[in-house]
Amino acid sequence: METTTILVPDPGPGEALVRVQACGVCHTDLHYREGGINDAFPFLLGHEAAGIVESVGPDVTSVAPGDFVILNWRAVCGTCRACRRGRPWYCFATHNATQPMTLEDGTPLSPALGIGAFAEKTLVAAGQCTKVDPAASPAAAGLLGCGVMAGLGAALNTGNVGRGDSVAVIGCGGVGNAAVAGARLAGASRIIAVDLDDRKLEWARGLGATHTVNGRKEDVVQAIQGLTGGNGADVVIDAVGRPETYRQAFYARDLAGTVVLVGVPTPDMQLELPLLDVFGRGGALKSSWYGDCLPERDFPVLVDLYLQGRLDLDAFVSETIPLDGVEAAFARMDRGEVLRSVVEFP
Repeated sequence: METTTILVPDPGPGEALVRVQACGVCHTDLHYREGGINDAFPFLLGHEAAGIVESVGPDVTSVAPGDFVILNWRAVCGTCRACRRGRPWYCFATHNATQPMTLEDGTPLSPALGIGAFAEKTLVAAGQCTKVDPAASPAAAGLLGCGVMAGLGAALNTGNVGRGDSVAVIGCGGVGNAAVAGARLAGASRIIAVDLDDRKLEWARGLGATHTVNGRKEDVVQAIQGLTGGNGADVVIDAVGRPETYRQAFYARDLAGTVVLVGVPTPDMQLELPLLDVFGRGGALKSSWYGDCLPERDFPVLVDLYLQGRLDLDAFVSETIPLDGVEAAFARMDRGEVLRSVVEFP
């Protein structure tokens, strides 16, 4: 990684120029840096961001200069088969800016998730800007742009957690702890947090977990069953995305319960389960993309809940850092020392 000068064009049709105020350091950025997403180097990293719209293209009406916005990577097209069926949260043709941002020598940059917000300014599709209440902290609100929304949505949208449900969350990093917070917000009566790190389990307690299980010390499936009357949880959310954690989730749910996979596996991973168990246990096995969120629907509501004190987004901000602190933040994230480091721009 290096910090350098980039050239950001004025917005054209359908585009907006945003002055970035804060941007979270997400695992996805690390995957980009390591070539785990694609090899379209050089990348402009950063995508979990909030800021102020500076200017818009001539045909843009959804946002205006001065608006406080959260950037999202689901600017829905409105015309693909998912959108036409009334399921825009599955949109298969989301919009990004058409003009490239470049290095000073003209080399085009590949913005992470079509955003590229480790920069003082970024050019995005106008639909990637979701206007929210400007009273919100940019450092906290921007986290809805990716990881925190993924976890909240895994519980609220994909898992459809309801009042009185029992929920188990396997993996208590930023996404998993957001799922814990989402389960509490939905009214779950029992929220079981599972991790190998007692520090992360303490974070989960603070965000709403009623019980914790350290997978190094206990059998995860048996522990969850023991905390749910021997039945298993109504909803189990795998925020790790490994075959072993998915099997735990599969067998730790109640009959006819739901498993939600929100942790992202690597391409080499394989899962093997007895097909009779898949049939016999019933229920639903779901994957959650971006928490099945619709930014224009979900972001304003969640920011309002944050401002009302009902959703503690500030708890996810472990530290604020300057732009040249991203590399060190990657290392702290990899060691599990933070929920989120957030770059703040003066």
